[in-house]
Amino acid sequence: MDLRFPIGQVVLKDYYTSEEMSGLLHSVTEMPALYRGMTEKLTEEELLKTYREGGWNVRQLVHHVADMHLLHFFRMKKALTEPDYHDATLVDMAAWGNTADTTEPSVEWSLMILEGIHQRYRTLIRSLNEEQLNISYYHPVRKRSFDQRQALAITEWHGRHHLAHIKLALGFK
Repeated sequence: MDLRFPIGQVVLKDYYTSEEMSGLLHSVTEMPALYRGMTEKLTEEELLKTYREGGWNVRQLVHHVADMHLLHFFRMKKALTEPDYHDATLVDMAAWGNTADTTEPSVEWSLMILEGIHQRYRTLIRSLNEEQLNISYYHPVRKRSFDQRQALAITEWHGRHHLAHIKLALGFK
């Protein structure tokens, strides 16, 4: 198993049916409860465990997922509301993973962020019509455009991807 990608790399479809979108949205909506159940009662020692040498610890992973899911949501809304938003806003994820708000505090704050932002994903995605779902933005690092369906699929994969890292760090199969 590739510890960097325990569930495999993200594979996006060109188009997602309404049934597939419902499945993705259900997964995204339920994901915060999985993170909470996995991490809210961990000891300091457990929060410092890593899934591989050189990888982030459990605390950093939870904060990273909250940060990136906020960023994903931000990109989606920018694309929907600003016709001149073409290139995705980028951040230095490695640097973000080492700021004090990611390395020191309780994961509770990020669990609350995940709960809130994932409910907002549900509300936003359910409100979009076909034309809005087709609105896209370009990701300069990945060198491709993502429409709103694909953006949701990335977020869903990203959440499962790091949940798998947390399970590995804690010794779950």
